[in-house]
Amino acid sequence: MNPILNISTYKFTPLADTAALRDDLEARALALGLKGTILLAEEGINLFLAGPAQDVRAFVAQLQTDARFADIAPKESWSASQPFRKMRVKVKGEIIRMNHPTIRPAEGRAPAVDALTAKRWLDQGHDDEGRPVVTLDTRNTYEVDEGTFAGAIDWRLNKFTEFPDAVQAHKAELADKTVISFCTGGIRCEKAAIYMREAGLPHVYQLEGGILKYFEETGGAHYQGGCFVFDERRALAPDLSTVGITEPSQQP
Repeated sequence: MNPILNISTYKFTPLADTAALRDDLEARALALGLKGTILLAEEGINLFLAGPAQDVRAFVAQLQTDARFADIAPKESWSASQPFRKMRVKVKGEIIRMNHPTIRPAEGRAPAVDALTAKRWLDQGHDDEGRPVVTLDTRNTYEVDEGTFAGAIDWRLNKFTEFPDAVQAHKAELADKTVISFCTGGIRCEKAAIYMREAGLPHVYQLEGGILKYFEETGGAHYQGGCFVFDERRALAPDLSTVGITEPSQQP
């Protein structure tokens, strides 16, 4: 078994103490010898960490003692070596930048569809009301090019801040369909699905837990290729093992 546990998780929750929290989390992570990235903003937390399992899980357990993060449930995968070079904890304006401050997932999520239901809908080609189902990739082009759902809508986004304009340009094409929006771990879809609902698309769902949770629960049915990840593993196969890609790693 590969010895390094990799986790990713996020939580949209109001944080008024980001500077103090940054210092505290950085000290905890460094004390445990962990590496990775933690992003903090007034809207919440987004983290990617790796290290020996007992140390990673100790960090998570300590994080969950804070009531704001009590229900955090990281997605896990394993690697033969440490995929991060250092430990970084940053305070930013948004944990995932969309430049639409009225989109606040902490105040209410868009409806979500779990992995098994999404697979069933894709198996049958329609949702439980008979409406055609399409998948919408909210990731950047270099991520999509590594792998995506078969037939997924791909607007060739260079960055997530382009997503709202793309919705407005293509809204009419989605009006009579059930749309499953998806991304790596779910964070972009939290905002994407809310935006699309507010734009007047009533049948939009976010894929709960993103591609990585879908891999974990379904083995990757209907998905072609790997899932780009933002560390030195570069991409994960549907069985969550490491695969390589040829393009250089980039940041969201």
